[in-house]
Amino acid sequence: MPNQQLWQGRIDTTTNRSGFRLHQVIQIQAVDDVKDKDNTFSFIGFASDEGVKRNKGRTGAATAPDKIRTELAKLPYGYDLKTKLIDVGNVVCENDELEKAQEELGNQIYKLFQQRVTPIIIGGGHETLYGHYLGARKHIGPERTLGIINIDAHFDLRHDEIPSSGTMFRQILEQDKRAGYLCLGIQEFGNTRLLFETADRFGCAYVQADDIRPDNIWRTLEKIDLFAGQYEDIIVTLCTDSIMASAAPGVSAPSPMGLDPQLVKRLLKYTVARKNVRSFDISEVNPLVDENGKTVKLAAYLIAETMKSFHKN
Repeated sequence: MPNQQLWQGRIDTTTNRSGFRLHQVIQIQAVDDVKDKDNTFSFIGFASDEGVKRNKGRTGAATAPDKIRTELAKLPYGYDLKTKLIDVGNVVCENDELEKAQEELGNQIYKLFQQRVTPIIIGGGHETLYGHYLGARKHIGPERTLGIINIDAHFDLRHDEIPSSGTMFRQILEQDKRAGYLCLGIQEFGNTRLLFETADRFGCAYVQADDIRPDNIWRTLEKIDLFAGQYEDIIVTLCTDSIMASAAPGVSAPSPMGLDPQLVKRLLKYTVARKNVRSFDISEVNPLVDENGKTVKLAAYLIAETMKSFHKN
């Protein structure tokens, strides 16, 4: 069940909604109690780092959903006053049963979609994305085209015997011929040549981190427009290890040559403003190796900024 105790913070006023913070407006509900809500975002956590463990990364991301909530709670409620926020709690990966947990996450996301709620998924390792995908695909049905836009230092197109945080996109592209993949922020030395060849073989679009700069970001925005225009529905995922390690040290695989967080914020805000974007997840925050909570706080700010830019249907 959702934990109300995570949503605490400063109170400047109890009557003027313009002075509220997120903890003053959040509604705590079980997924099955969410009923047909327009203009509503729902936080749902995926407490898992089993995929990271399988991928031989630094574990600890399972603690991120609740830690990020405590930072979100403190932020000002800077949204249209009609916008509602719900927290439906976490899906927990237990007993190393990653595939079962991903299926459950997909089912809960599907239920949120069915009630016209926009899911904001807080991972967890980047295996979170596979459950996110399952929920979106179940909601839109098998015939619609689905594009996935990923901000990430890594392709996550590995071909391993068991699924992990490094295999999700290959899993999706192999089983779903109506899905496509755009990855922004790829690190040349974060991926083997084989992974670049695999991306080309699957027809993936990508932009390397070196090619995303303030003076030429319009080129990446054009790439987003071109890709998103080819698909009926879009889901968006951010792997926090795409961000430079000095700003985001608390991740499973730190990236010393990663993207500036201001660039990541701009990419997210631009992307989710499109009419066909359905949902967003953030993954790979690892509070156990963070420095003074800076990565957790950055994740909360990026979530809040991204939500504000979502297109309102």
